[in-house]
Amino acid sequence: MTEYSCDLVVIGSGPGGYVAAIRASQLGMKTAIIERDALGGVCLNWGCIPTKALLRTSEVYTNMKHAKEFGLTAENIGFDIEAVVKRSRTIAGKLSGGIGYLMKKHKVQVIEGTATLAKAANGTGGPLVKVKTKAGEDTVKAKHVILATGARARTIPQAGLEPDGKVVWTAKEAMVPDIMPKSLLVIGSGAIGIEFASFYRAMGAEVTVVEMLGRVLPVEDEEISKHAEKQFKKQGMEILTSAQVEKLDTSGKLAKATIKLKDGKTKEVEAERVVLAVGIVGNTENLGLEAVGVKVDRGHIVVNEWLETGVKGLYAIGDVVGAPWLAHKASHEGVICVEKIAGQNNVHPLDVTKIPGCTYCQPQVASVGLTEAKAKEQGYKVKVGRFPFNGNGKAIALGEPEGLVKTVFDEKTGELLGAHMVGAEVTELIQGFGIARSAELVEEDLIHAIFPHPTLSEMMHESVLDAYGRVMHI
Repeated sequence: MTEYSCDLVVIGSGPGGYVAAIRASQLGMKTAIIERDALGGVCLNWGCIPTKALLRTSEVYTNMKHAKEFGLTAENIGFDIEAVVKRSRTIAGKLSGGIGYLMKKHKVQVIEGTATLAKAANGTGGPLVKVKTKAGEDTVKAKHVILATGARARTIPQAGLEPDGKVVWTAKEAMVPDIMPKSLLVIGSGAIGIEFASFYRAMGAEVTVVEMLGRVLPVEDEEISKHAEKQFKKQGMEILTSAQVEKLDTSGKLAKATIKLKDGKTKEVEAERVVLAVGIVGNTENLGLEAVGVKVDRGHIVVNEWLETGVKGLYAIGDVVGAPWLAHKASHEGVICVEKIAGQNNVHPLDVTKIPGCTYCQPQVASVGLTEAKAKEQGYKVKVGRFPFNGNGKAIALGEPEGLVKTVFDEKTGELLGAHMVGAEVTELIQGFGIARSAELVEEDLIHAIFPHPTLSEMMHESVLDAYGRVMHI
């Protein structure tokens, strides 16, 4: 049994946890981090990074199939699914190892094991942390404890829809398929569902997507969502919105789903594999939250604007505190939390309208700020600008002429309220509008900015110009 004493202990080493630990170390705190699995959490090991590796493979594969359009010859195009998965897992492993290096560099003590909060006082003013390790049970005494335990896939408590890891997959199984299914049913069309639908469709599977709400990617601006859905259907996906899986029979060779459609009729869909992508729920179990008096609401820890749980010395960040469930949101919360603890000046609560959201499907989708509908709901009188990809020289040269950039401004002040994009590489472009939101730029700043030519970023400028009747290239 080992007893550790430090200023701050972080439970969980995902993008929220490890960034919090690094920032704490930079600010002079003696810091420890506890991880029960691999460093990097779900994001690096089973989420953000390995899925992007898979999607990159599907993008290259798609381009190879269209080689003739670029004046190239490519014959007998195929793939080895084991090699595809191996590449993804190798990248994840490399980055997880990189987090270990960062912990050593910043002198953060890494404790391998499962942490539990104990009710007993630890003498520092913060909760006592017990860690079950392979060797026994360690204790950690720290004045401040940050919970960064992340989240896991939400399941549907309905007969037949429980993930079995064989026919009915969560995102984790979908990342390491035992076979490349000829047919796939995806339940849920948020970022996770659509990314897997996009990957498997590009690799040749017949894909059906079922969404309970009225459109795919329902958190996105409606215009962008509809544009993306049009492209998904063009690729051969079957999209069933305002629909619900009523029954799933996995007893036969193929899974058989009975789907209730929006007109009240039912449709039978057969698929080799099913991906359940209906959201995520925080990892709050077995942490001892009840013992120390932490409030949990609908599967997520309740915190205030400074990420405080209400229990002295105990904080929570990232997916475990709720939406938006984004790695960069978790990292930012980690920095805010630690800097507030350290008494830093100029620390500000997180403004969720300044957090960019990205979906890495084909075509990509990215956004920041308010949708047009949300802006109007909040009482803004808006100016809206749009610019299509087919009006941009770089997009046409890339062979990527399908897409749209949309900007929403407050007519009264010129504030950029939101930006929404669908098309090639928009997940790389959105940071420009993210900076504009963070810096509180107005339309005049963006109009006078000089964008390089030829680039996709010019469409951002043109969209701003369009909102003010000055668009050049359409």
